[in-house]
Amino acid sequence: MKKTIGLLLTAWVCFSGAGCDLNGDPTDNQTATTTTTTISGNLSTDLLVPDDLEYLGAFRLPEGSGGSNWEYSGYAMTYYPGGDASGDDDGYPGSLFAVGHDQDQYVSEISIPEPVVSAQKDLSELNTAETLQPFNSITGSLFGYLEIARAGLAYLPAQGSQTSDKLYFCWGQHFQDFEASHGWCELNLTFPQPKGPWNFGPYTNYVSNDYLFEIPAEWAGRYTPGMRLVSGRFRDGHWGGLGPAMFAYGPWNDGNPPAANSTLSSITPLLLYGEQNPGGIEITYSEDQAINNFKEADEWSGGAWLTTDNKTAVILVGTKATGNCWYGFANGVVYPISGEPGEVYPEVPPWPYDDRGWWSDGIVGQIIFYDPADLAAVASGEMDSWEPQPYATLDIDEYLYDPGFDHEGKKRYLLGACAFDRANGLLYIMERRVDEEKSLVHVWSVGS
Repeated sequence: MKKTIGLLLTAWVCFSGAGCDLNGDPTDNQTATTTTTTISGNLSTDLLVPDDLEYLGAFRLPEGSGGSNWEYSGYAMTYYPGGDASGDDDGYPGSLFAVGHDQDQYVSEISIPEPVVSAQKDLSELNTAETLQPFNSITGSLFGYLEIARAGLAYLPAQGSQTSDKLYFCWGQHFQDFEASHGWCELNLTFPQPKGPWNFGPYTNYVSNDYLFEIPAEWAGRYTPGMRLVSGRFRDGHWGGLGPAMFAYGPWNDGNPPAANSTLSSITPLLLYGEQNPGGIEITYSEDQAINNFKEADEWSGGAWLTTDNKTAVILVGTKATGNCWYGFANGVVYPISGEPGEVYPEVPPWPYDDRGWWSDGIVGQIIFYDPADLAAVASGEMDSWEPQPYATLDIDEYLYDPGFDHEGKKRYLLGACAFDRANGLLYIMERRVDEEKSLVHVWSVGS
């Protein structure tokens, strides 16, 4: 049962005529009444709802640089307010740091051009970003080759005893034991001076090393003192629990920098759909610890803590599985996973249905909204980590240039990372493999 910490919540009401479906199946954009959450002091605020996001258009990524490129990109991105200081005064200041080709995992900094809404979704009508810093490795020799890599990036100004702003990062891969995964570096990509890697407390890599994003200072000061970052991951299947995870952390509290391969201790769980047993590579769970409408083929790939002058939400973006879900092959052939004697293994289907994994009838690009008050309750020990549920969803397929599966092209995930410009209320989301295998960046205005 949900516990309380003196929070006043009014119900979020969804009208079926607006196409609302909190179960994740494809719907039209949704409308909702205002939801109010009161947290004591100057954190009192309303919750952002889907109608508070206004689509502004998209822009293209530049050509390759520094020995890498933007093909198969989109796994990590962060906004830098001090970037592109001499750029055009077009209402889109700052820059984006992002990870390029997934085989290289290099990082580049790009400008932010004015987004364009193309009625016919014609790429030639869109503006193209410029390279500000060419691709380079920001991790040096900290990590070896990562198979089916996961990555996160987050910019923060200097924290604690640090004397410079930093890029914080994490890297992981599809199959892992407990491995050091987090670090930081300088913003000069030519000389990044990476520090780390660090183990993420007692938590398995399957819940900790994908998306990274900033926690607003006021909220962190009250509920996670000294911890200004969220790190988390959703792993398909069940090994990471029955939904996405989020943890507040602050590596500067463990040293400047913490020793290489040490274990970070300044970590507070905010969301975990299951339980971490000591030394357990996989999260243990029961069916009542799941996110609503959990599907094993889901893919939550980016996150951001949105704020306006008087509204807030924590969002995750990703590819939501719809309809039936199974482990096996894309054409519906099921592959047994019980491990019991006598299992009969099917023949591998012909191309293009020969990739084995978690599959579903359909997919939709989606944003899910969490109430920061629920995360505060978890941080304060007043709510179990699996109790928070999304209070709203927003399906964004209508804005995507290539929604749905592309089995011939081996494309099964729609969205990648996201980044938020807090000062100007601009949300950036990567759509993967849409511009001759390059990603596309979509832009929303958050609030008025």
